[in-house]
Amino acid sequence: MPDQGDAAAALSNREREVATAFAEGASYKENARDLGLSPTTVRSHLRTIYSKLGVTSKLELAQFLTDASVPAVDRDATTLVADLALELDEAGRRERGLAKILKIISQQNEALEPVIDAVLDHALEICEAEFGILFEFQGDMRFRELQSRNIAPEFAAWLKEQGIFTVDPGTGLGRVVSQRQTVNVADVRAEDSYKNASPLRIATADLGNARSFAATPMMSGGRLIGAFTVYRTRVHPFNERALELAQLFADQSAIAIENVRQFQELQARLERAAATRQVLEAISGSRDDEGPVFDVILENARRLCGAATAALILGRKGDKNQVLAAYLDAVQKTVDIYRDGGFPMDPKLSFGARAIVEKRAIHLHDMKDTEEYRAGVTGVTALVDYQGIRTNLLVPLIANGEGIGCLALFRNEVHPYTDDQIALVETFAAQAVIAIENVRQFKLLEARTEEIQALNESLEERVDEQVGEIERMGRLKRFLSPAVADTLVNDGDEGVLASHRALIATLFCDIRGFTAFCETAEPEETIEVLQTYHEEMGTLISAHGGGVDKRMGDGIMVIFNDPLPCEDPAGDAVRLAVAMRERMVALCATWKRLGHRLGFGVGISFGYATIGMVGSEGRYDYTASGTSVNLAARLSDSAEDGEILLSRRAYTAIEDDFRAEFRGEVNLKGMREAVEVFKLLEGEGAR
Repeated sequence: MPDQGDAAAALSNREREVATAFAEGASYKENARDLGLSPTTVRSHLRTIYSKLGVTSKLELAQFLTDASVPAVDRDATTLVADLALELDEAGRRERGLAKILKIISQQNEALEPVIDAVLDHALEICEAEFGILFEFQGDMRFRELQSRNIAPEFAAWLKEQGIFTVDPGTGLGRVVSQRQTVNVADVRAEDSYKNASPLRIATADLGNARSFAATPMMSGGRLIGAFTVYRTRVHPFNERALELAQLFADQSAIAIENVRQFQELQARLERAAATRQVLEAISGSRDDEGPVFDVILENARRLCGAATAALILGRKGDKNQVLAAYLDAVQKTVDIYRDGGFPMDPKLSFGARAIVEKRAIHLHDMKDTEEYRAGVTGVTALVDYQGIRTNLLVPLIANGEGIGCLALFRNEVHPYTDDQIALVETFAAQAVIAIENVRQFKLLEARTEEIQALNESLEERVDEQVGEIERMGRLKRFLSPAVADTLVNDGDEGVLASHRALIATLFCDIRGFTAFCETAEPEETIEVLQTYHEEMGTLISAHGGGVDKRMGDGIMVIFNDPLPCEDPAGDAVRLAVAMRERMVALCATWKRLGHRLGFGVGISFGYATIGMVGSEGRYDYTASGTSVNLAARLSDSAEDGEILLSRRAYTAIEDDFRAEFRGEVNLKGMREAVEVFKLLEGEGAR
């Protein structure tokens, strides 16, 4: 058995330093840093030390360096034993490190930083790397730095400035996206991405001082969520063992991120539910003042979306943007600019105005990367250069289809909002509109109440007069058609009942073959057909604005432009006729299946007629008479099943909108001279 002193003497000065530091608990990385060596050189020295001293563990090494004797070892097996001992030590360190990380993961649901710090610490030590970065994948070819360890300050500043950035396909991160496997870069300066001045590669090499690095994908449920990267500042590619360890650390990071994500999603749902409850409570408790509601909305929007400042901006077309409420944590001057009306309602000059006028959310990932900033628009450059605002979200407040304001959330770093956050702000915007509308309705109700109270004070003197008027109108409604009666009630003028001349369109229609039908059908069948016919036609007449309609058996007369004026009397009459014809086609088909062969014809004229109230006490009617009215009736009599016949004047009034064919001059019963008749084409509607 070799003497302890003789064995120790066999060590070189450098080996003795390495052995002492390692026995006292220094890691490879710490040993290398303190002695100015690489971790690989430290491991090589330890292998020689174990072999020379014949020890098989760090404990034996520590005992040997004090006063314990060491058993003799067969020198032929010394090298193998030393290698195995180092492997065992390294395996032990890995296991202890992994156990520590897993323990942290199991104990951390809401905080990601402690887990990632621990993972990066152990990864850098075991993989013999100088620094490491965990990148979060943002979709497409975009990443952002999530956390880093031992990174150079210049490189850290560059990554923060970039926020979310796009990588070139040839970079390590780009290949991670396309290949979904670990990328091992031997020398960052030797690849095309460095020679082609890829921004990320240039920053990695020149600012981060990296030479060799490995980028390992972090996967969750088959999707890429990030990349785990470790770097060496010398050209020293990672071996297979280091890459396997890097993948293991990447997997642990993915687990930690997913755990935190799920926990944060649950917390976010609970917080959003609580925020919604707070807003609804504020709305229910603030009938005459929307200010408290705005305060609750803005505080929750800023907090839940991680914004530095939130503001509620009101503005209408032609006005300037005005801040009605703001929750401040920073950039006070920004809100002052809005409050002072510093931004016009011009979409070209104000993003807030754009959101309001265009009624859509405006999400600016980086305000520096906008045409407005590059063009030097004063309001935009002020926000960026003097207020430090980089990411901006503006969601419109829309009431009755009009943009009336917007919610604005500002961030001082390039950090775009997520889809969930944008959806949340849209919900808050809708709640703000509810608050505004509630207050408006309440104030309107108050005004109406005051008005009613004022009116009530003067109504006592007019009660008898009003009662008499109501009774008079009630009698009129019993004698007149609903349209005429409503006009009288609304206008309070019975002058329209007096006989007068008016330019009207007159429509007559009736059922073809109805007389023959009545002779053969049962009375119940006749009544049922008439009831259905008048209900369907009455609905269409009301929908098309017929002023007056009279019904005589299966005949119907409809007047347009009196007593209710309309812009296009003849056109309205034709549109009603087309609708009637389409409905009667369906009704006649139904009746045919019951054995009833019926049809439908329409006549329309346009001209002056005498209109007014006729009748005697107990039964009055409002009707029209004259040649034009008679002509419509005769055209209806002449119409075949499915035909709509028009007088010359009626056709002239509608020829720009409808197509008809000339039927020639026709002698009609009761007409002294032949009249020109036009037939509306089948299937014709408004052009």
